[in-house]
Amino acid sequence: MNIQKSQRKQVGILTVTETIDRKHQEDLQRLRSFRLMDDDFLTKCFEGNTECIELVLRIVLDMPDLNVLDVRTQVFVENLLNRSVRLDVLATDSVGRKFNIEIQRADKGAGRKRARYNSSMMDANLLKKGEAFDNLPETYVVFITENDVMGKGKPLYQIERCILETGKRFEDGTHILYVNGAYRDETPIGKLMHDFSCTNPSDMYYGVLADRVKFFKESKEGIAVMCKAMEDMRNQTLKEGMMEVALRMLRAGKYALDEIASISGLSLDEVKKLNADKTA
Repeated sequence: MNIQKSQRKQVGILTVTETIDRKHQEDLQRLRSFRLMDDDFLTKCFEGNTECIELVLRIVLDMPDLNVLDVRTQVFVENLLNRSVRLDVLATDSVGRKFNIEIQRADKGAGRKRARYNSSMMDANLLKKGEAFDNLPETYVVFITENDVMGKGKPLYQIERCILETGKRFEDGTHILYVNGAYRDETPIGKLMHDFSCTNPSDMYYGVLADRVKFFKESKEGIAVMCKAMEDMRNQTLKEGMMEVALRMLRAGKYALDEIASISGLSLDEVKKLNADKTA
């Protein structure tokens, strides 16, 4: 009898081990399929890496002398109404210009008002209290989209404000660009978009990008970073689901806070905070 229990316990341990190993193998398979056109992968590749973002901006903006001093990824920017937006990449160059790069595989995520909103959110956080409006730096919002969202077959679409009566540019320092990720030819931007769609770094044109992709796909250290990132994403998705359950229960108004905590899996303090935010 004791032997049977021991065997069952041992089988249970092996099952857990196998489950963990299977999940790890699934993550490795997913990692092999990642491209720079996948925003979570791109933000890891570009995190703190000025060379990669510099290459992209020099090609897209046709500014061969552009020098990036700082790059941050997954940047949350919030307005006065507590409405936040997550910027995939936010970079600053040597003359103070600000660049937001967004990767969008779905056409819906690259809407024109989304581009307008990103541009306005950048502006809203660039001046200190009392600082003159003339001190606003130039800003660029660059959407790299998997499909040709404008549908005209062009590699690049540049959006600028203009004065209708004169046809001249308004020159307020804001710039919005859409890069057609489906574009292919032997020009720098055609090669760049090819690289953004590659799963194998050996197939890429630009060594700077290939080396970064290779690090995260083939080196022990890079693979560990990406596997941890995928695990964090799973946990975040689970957490968001738990919070959604709790919010629905709070809106129903039929449950005590400790019941909501027990059912949703959140802590009582987390439920109290959700309730306070809901009623604020």
